[in-house]
Amino acid sequence: MAEKKSVLTQLFLAIDAGNTRIKWGVHDGAGWVATGAIATVDAGQLSTAWPGAGKVDRAIASNVAGPKVREMIAAACSGAGIALVVIGSLPEQLGVTNGYRNPSQLGSDRWASLVAAHHLVEGHKLVVNAGTALTIDALDAAGHFAGGVIVPGPALMRRSLDQGTAGLRLTEGAFEPFPRATPDAITTGAIVATTGAVMRMAQAMADRGTPPASVVLSGGAAKEIAPHLPFTLSIHENLVLEGLNLIARRS
Repeated sequence: MAEKKSVLTQLFLAIDAGNTRIKWGVHDGAGWVATGAIATVDAGQLSTAWPGAGKVDRAIASNVAGPKVREMIAAACSGAGIALVVIGSLPEQLGVTNGYRNPSQLGSDRWASLVAAHHLVEGHKLVVNAGTALTIDALDAAGHFAGGVIVPGPALMRRSLDQGTAGLRLTEGAFEPFPRATPDAITTGAIVATTGAVMRMAQAMADRGTPPASVVLSGGAAKEIAPHLPFTLSIHENLVLEGLNLIARRS
C-alpha cells in the first residue's frame, strides 16, 4: 500500500482567475515547479494548458471572473481527476483578520494576497495588486486588514480615454514629468493617478498610527508603476498564488 503523502509535500495546483488572465502554478511544498497563464477568455482551454507531467493531488482556486469561468475551472479539474476547492474571503484566516463590514464581499484574490503578504513581509504594509484593476489594501503588522481601495489599473485608464473620448486615441507614450505630447500625457497620467492612490493610502495609514514600512506589489502592471513609488518595495510575481498555496497547506 502506497504511503500517503504529507500535506506539506503534496502537489497543489493553485489557480488565480482574474479579469484578464488566469494564472496557475504547481507547488510541491518547497517551491513552484511549474507556472503559466492564459487569457481569461480562453478558460475553456485550461485542461490543455496545465502540465501533463506529475500527479497533482489537489487544486485550490480564487475566481473573480464570474460563474462561467468558475464552471470551466471546475470542469477542467474534474476532467483531470483533481479535487478542487474555490476559496472565499473569511472573517479570519492564518493570522489575518478581515476588516470588511461583510467579510465575504472582499474579493478572494485580495484575501489570498493579504494572507501571503502577512506571512512574507513583516511590519505595517500596503498590499498592492496592479492588474486590470488596481487594489490597494492596508494591512498592519498584527495582520489586521483595515480596508482598501479599488481603482482602474494603468492600462484600463488608458483604454477608457480611447473609448470614452473623441479626440484621445490609444497610442503608446512615455512617462515624462511634464508631458508635452498627448501620448506621453496619457501614459504619464495613468501612472501618476495609480501611484498617487498608493501614496494617499500610505498617508491614511500613517494618519491612523500604522505607517507602512513597505509596499507589497504584485500584478501585471507592477513593473510599470514600481519605479514611480517612493517606498520600500517587496515585489512578488505570484502573490495570489502564494496565498492560495499557504491556505491549501495550513488551513
